[in-house]
Amino acid sequence: MALCLNMHAGEQVKSPDGRLVVDFDLAKGGIPTYCATFAGEQIVKPSHMGFILADSTKLDRNFAVTATSRGSEDDTWTPVWGENSTIRNHYNSLTVDMAQPRHGIKMNIEFRVYDDGFAFRYIFPEQTRKYLVIDAEKSQFAMADDNTAWWIPGDYDTQEYEYIKSKISEIPAFANTKFQENASATLLDPLGVQTSLMLKTPSGKYLNIHEAKLIDFPAMHLSVDGPALTFTSALTPGIDGHMATIATPFETPWRVVMTGDKATDILATNIIYNLNDPCALDDTSWIHPTKFMGIWWGMITGANSWAYTDAHDFDLATFDYSKAKPNGRHLANNEDVRRYIDFAAENGMDQLLVEGWNIGWEDWFGKGKDYVFDFQTPYPDFDIKALNDYAHSKGIKLMMHHETSGSPANYERFMDDAYDLMNRYGYDAVKSGYVGNILPAGSHHYDQRMVRHYLDAVKRAADKHIMVDAHEAVRPTGLARTYPNLVGNESAMGQEYQHMSMQHCTILPFTRLKGGPMDFTPGIFEMDLDKTAPGNTTDKKATIANQLGLYMTMYSPLQMAADTPENYAKRMDAFQFIKDVPLDWSISKYIDAEPGEFIVVARKDKNSENWYAGGVNAEEPRNVDLALDFLEPGVKYEATIYADGKKADAITNPHDYKISHRKVTAGDTIKLRMARGGGFAIEFKKL
Repeated sequence: MALCLNMHAGEQVKSPDGRLVVDFDLAKGGIPTYCATFAGEQIVKPSHMGFILADSTKLDRNFAVTATSRGSEDDTWTPVWGENSTIRNHYNSLTVDMAQPRHGIKMNIEFRVYDDGFAFRYIFPEQTRKYLVIDAEKSQFAMADDNTAWWIPGDYDTQEYEYIKSKISEIPAFANTKFQENASATLLDPLGVQTSLMLKTPSGKYLNIHEAKLIDFPAMHLSVDGPALTFTSALTPGIDGHMATIATPFETPWRVVMTGDKATDILATNIIYNLNDPCALDDTSWIHPTKFMGIWWGMITGANSWAYTDAHDFDLATFDYSKAKPNGRHLANNEDVRRYIDFAAENGMDQLLVEGWNIGWEDWFGKGKDYVFDFQTPYPDFDIKALNDYAHSKGIKLMMHHETSGSPANYERFMDDAYDLMNRYGYDAVKSGYVGNILPAGSHHYDQRMVRHYLDAVKRAADKHIMVDAHEAVRPTGLARTYPNLVGNESAMGQEYQHMSMQHCTILPFTRLKGGPMDFTPGIFEMDLDKTAPGNTTDKKATIANQLGLYMTMYSPLQMAADTPENYAKRMDAFQFIKDVPLDWSISKYIDAEPGEFIVVARKDKNSENWYAGGVNAEEPRNVDLALDFLEPGVKYEATIYADGKKADAITNPHDYKISHRKVTAGDTIKLRMARGGGFAIEFKKL
């Protein structure tokens, strides 16, 4: 019997533990409708489902159920890299086959219900109408309460916003003009939000709305009906004004609602990965976690330049760089790259990212051109062969950088040759970027065509045994399970925004990181940026212990030591944690957390018996009693504790930290204080 649908008897599917229940039925008029309860509490009220086609065919009503089927799965799979060495995939499923006789269209809906969330997708079997042009998706998420939400505005081209905390009913009250300072913004009107959307019910339950397995379909945003407390899927439009064109048979991405009794349940869930296909690569031996430094932070802070010369407004095809006057600020030069290689190699890094190595940065936004870079031609002061040989002689590799200027057509034109160049010189990882709007007019970073492009770049990279770290691409939806060479994305406001709020890093693991790892670029040690880049008056709002804690709370198999060798050389004792911290884990335990406030996690190294723990904090200083019951019983460990100093404060005293050592066992508790914008990091070395 349906728990939350006041209609005739429909279909019901429960989670394996029975606490999460999803009901489905056809409401009056043949409208597909679902609802959900969790732990006896309604979390999603009756919500409609379906699509509107370009020819005005309404695939959100007039359906009849033709068949139903049920299933279950309980297996375990092994990720190539990750927070845990194994992941359990355990769910019960319901598939409802439907037909709309009037238009001769078949549309099925599949539900999967896990202990920690549920998901549904639409399946269009092969049918008379080979192609369907979609103008709108009508999947609703009608919330049962006016939940607290942590959200960023719906935008078809960027996720680089700080999060806002508000009630659902308050979201539409934030005018679009609040966000127009972002020049690239193409906001939903009326104001919507992006996924992953974090929610908390008045009773203290935690929910999260996202999507999984985004393939050949536009990214989903959520429009907001504040008074009705209802979110409705809002797809990113394509260049033709339609949302998507699909060829049957076709499966849409999954629409996902994660559930938890505690905030840490949302951090620990693997439902997004479980909804993606198993690894598609026969050989993954070449994929590996990577710790790297970069020719990067100097340019971000303004101390240095990506460009070789200050000349501009020239034709790249005919410009003679050998006759150009160097600007003296170009950091990707032979001497400085060797200096960075030396420091990275001496301190156990795997690679060195070099941005600004290739010609074209003087006019990298294109100014109306359809291309800027060829991804193959170095500046005169960057000897690509000699520098790669030098890096290899030191035991590390260089990491490639491909900035596309937001021109997918140009990148696709040169991609294979650029990947071949990487193979020739021994690069095995590329950071790609999509800053800019050279995209064809009317196209967006998150539309169907671009979603295809991002995945195609990853697939073609896999063919060449290249790992990909894509910046400004569509936010990830678990595809790294299928293509584990997708080792990182940015797709959110990262470290380069020097004065982001202290809450930001305590929200991202609940939102952006639910779909896959983020290249957040932690490890900044000099918070007074005027000392790195004279004249830069902005400061980082974080302590050094906070920056170390990020290596624990912001999981990624690709982690950067983002500051400069000069700034690390001043504090090599703290830099030791960055050198030591692993990037691949066998067990991860989220100990305590609250979005926007703090996160504490413990992880076991996949390649040793050592454990690590870390925490980050927002605006309110707090004491942490870290119980060590995650350690192996009966064993002694040497704990090296990197903590905020007594006077540490992200604003007034960010560089105050303390390093201490003690022997501990699983029965001990370590008492810590996290300052405002602070944190901690601990290595537990098994004795």
